[in-house]
Amino acid sequence: MNQFAQQLVNGIIIGALYALIALGYTMVYGIIQLINFAHGEVFMVGAFGGLFVYTHWLTGTPDVFALVVVLLAAITVSVLTAVVMERFAYRPLRNAPRLAPLITAIGVSLMLQELVRLYYPPGGAKTDRVFPTLLGSKNVRVGGLIIPRVGVFTVVLAVLLMIALSAFVRGSRTGKAMQATAQDRDTAQLMGIDTDKIIVVAFVLGASLAGVAGVMQGLTVGSIGFRMGFIAGIKAFTAAVLGGIGNIAGAVLGGFLIGIVETMATQYIPHGSAWKDVWAFVVLIVILVFRPQGLLGERVVNRA
Repeated sequence: MNQFAQQLVNGIIIGALYALIALGYTMVYGIIQLINFAHGEVFMVGAFGGLFVYTHWLTGTPDVFALVVVLLAAITVSVLTAVVMERFAYRPLRNAPRLAPLITAIGVSLMLQELVRLYYPPGGAKTDRVFPTLLGSKNVRVGGLIIPRVGVFTVVLAVLLMIALSAFVRGSRTGKAMQATAQDRDTAQLMGIDTDKIIVVAFVLGASLAGVAGVMQGLTVGSIGFRMGFIAGIKAFTAAVLGGIGNIAGAVLGGFLIGIVETMATQYIPHGSAWKDVWAFVVLIVILVFRPQGLLGERVVNRA
């Protein structure tokens, strides 16, 4: 039983990372029905942005101060990447067939991977880069459970950001404009809403959460690599579909469930660790076959 509880805790921690990335998928899809497969690379670029700032300017500074600056740097780099991506890769294709922006997203994903690979380290990235330990290596003990301090911070942060994002979308003027744009973009424009601006806001919010997730990934694992965005992005997309893509609470629920499924399968299925990246795809196939609208239902209005 203690082993089961420990794996459950581990799954929740991993799931919190997936949840933060999944929120970005759900924000963008909810507004323009675009599956942004480059979002995983936005998460990866944010982590490397935080590492760059720490390596060049923050070595030797107090951990708390360094953590805040690294988070802000990661958010900034992720947001800039997402805004440029939206403006030059997706906006010109907004009225094109859906396959065109999907292929473009895959191309942007590969481009970002190669840019980071060429820069970290010079000459090619054959190994991952060590990420600084900014929350210490101490663990929190609850009974027989061992919970990493960074894990507690990640889970709490994911839940708080979900609540803040939900409050923003439901209560703010911009959030209501986002809902109107999601329901009918043309009518929203006729009502005086700058839909281009609203779409950029959706990319900015999703990229901010991805940047935070990138730093949390580095702190949790202790290293980051240029390939880390692809698998994490696919799992986060699965989480968004599982919870109901377009649904903020569903994205977080799906993230936690994917994390738990992954850790439990690794622990209890023979040779599970060798197949740990497969379980998300298994869950995705099952959900698409039996409940394509997700557990909490898709919050996207179907357009005629």
